Amino acid sequence: MAQKTIKSEFFKGIWSDNPVTRQLLGLCSVLAVSNAVINGVAMGLAVTFVLVFSSLIVSVIRKIVPNQVRIASFIVIIATFVTIADRVLAAYFPQLSKAMGPYVPLIVVNCIILGRAEAFASKNKVGRSIIDALGMSCGYILTLLLMGFIRELLGNRSILGYQILGKWFEPWVVMLLPPGAFIMLGLIIALFNLIENKIKEKQKLR
Repeated sequence: MAQKTIKSEFFKGIWSDNPVTRQLLGLCSVLAVSNAVINGVAMGLAVTFVLVFSSLIVSVIRKIVPNQVRIASFIVIIATFVTIADRVLAAYFPQLSKAMGPYVPLIVVNCIILGRAEAFASKNKVGRSIIDALGMSCGYILTLLLMGFIRELLGNRSILGYQILGKWFEPWVVMLLPPGAFIMLGLIIALFNLIENKIKEKQKLR
């Protein structure tokens, strides 16, 4: 029973409580960096690093932090790990860090990170908090990859520099622009809702 509960804690972040398609959190970074797969991967890994380790620390200290400085403490913890992620990217992947601009430092105010720290890690044990963080991170990364794949393919005819579509396909430049991000996010959310409704209908018929 405990194993099933742990599994549900993980998979809720991928589907039922997906931070992007269900909770509509962290949309600023999702819309900004999802014009290329590599940007989505980098942002997803950075968010995963910050979310997992901040959840771990918040869960460890949850009983010793005074309630009055709870949020401030969470922000300091999150900012520490964001700084580490930002400096590592700048040191080892300077071009990628430049392409992502201010969106890595802005992880500090990403609602996914602070939301999970406040709503979950501060109320649960370390193991469960890490599982929750990993599930939310996977849901975030998968959404970024899906958006990045479609937008880059339709906008550049290629993925990660490899041409997929031939010259017969006229690139949809709008997919690389902000309107394309909003359009793609809306379509993905609509698809998720459609699938969920179909699943619920099947469950009712059983």
